[in-house]
Amino acid sequence: MAHTPSSIPHPSPEAEEVYRRWIQFLDDEFTRHQAPEVRSEIVRDQLYQLYLGRPHGGKLNLTLTSELPGNVLSLSLDPENVTLEAEHFPDVDPDKFAMRKPLLWFWQMFDRSPIGTNHWLGIRFRSMLGRHIFARIGAGVKIHHGVDITFGYNLILEEGVNVRQRALLNDRGGITVGKGTVIGSFARVYSHTHAPANFDRVTLVPTIIGPGARIASHAIVLAGQNVAAGQAVGSFPSDRD
Repeated sequence: MAHTPSSIPHPSPEAEEVYRRWIQFLDDEFTRHQAPEVRSEIVRDQLYQLYLGRPHGGKLNLTLTSELPGNVLSLSLDPENVTLEAEHFPDVDPDKFAMRKPLLWFWQMFDRSPIGTNHWLGIRFRSMLGRHIFARIGAGVKIHHGVDITFGYNLILEEGVNVRQRALLNDRGGITVGKGTVIGSFARVYSHTHAPANFDRVTLVPTIIGPGARIASHAIVLAGQNVAAGQAVGSFPSDRD
């Protein structure tokens, strides 16, 4: 991946062509198929090749103790055999989440796979999945490695939003992020609160981050907080000459 100081790092033309074909294939498949069970099959087949280097197929030998770890891995590549934390929340919409669960699992497992830190591919892969997961995703959105999404269907990312690595967008009550906003690494954005005396009592409160805002690394935006356009939240290092 050669580049000059004035250029953006880029894969080779052959690699870029393959990456784009794969993302377009997945985009077409998830557009064509919205049933959870079909999406699970698509994701399972893709993860088999990413993790095991072979197509899905064949029968597992479930009787040999020595093969149990491999069987656990193989079975866990199928979204229908895993549970996600969000499924246990009482405020989850079962139908909306069921459509998105295979894609959320694909998101997480891609990031943990051997190719998960491929920056050029990952930015485009997550943007593609976001079109099928989020309430809305605008053009030019960049979502970096390890970003954690809760429900997905309550999340709006407007044009040009940049979400840096390992941020959390907990959209249980709804999160809207305005155009051109940057959310820093390991930042936390919430849209629900817990009652101090009863942690199980949850209140959903939408959170709105205005256009051009800057959320610093490790900063926390609490539920219901309205961040004004261009506002900075958290600590930023002072500018130095």
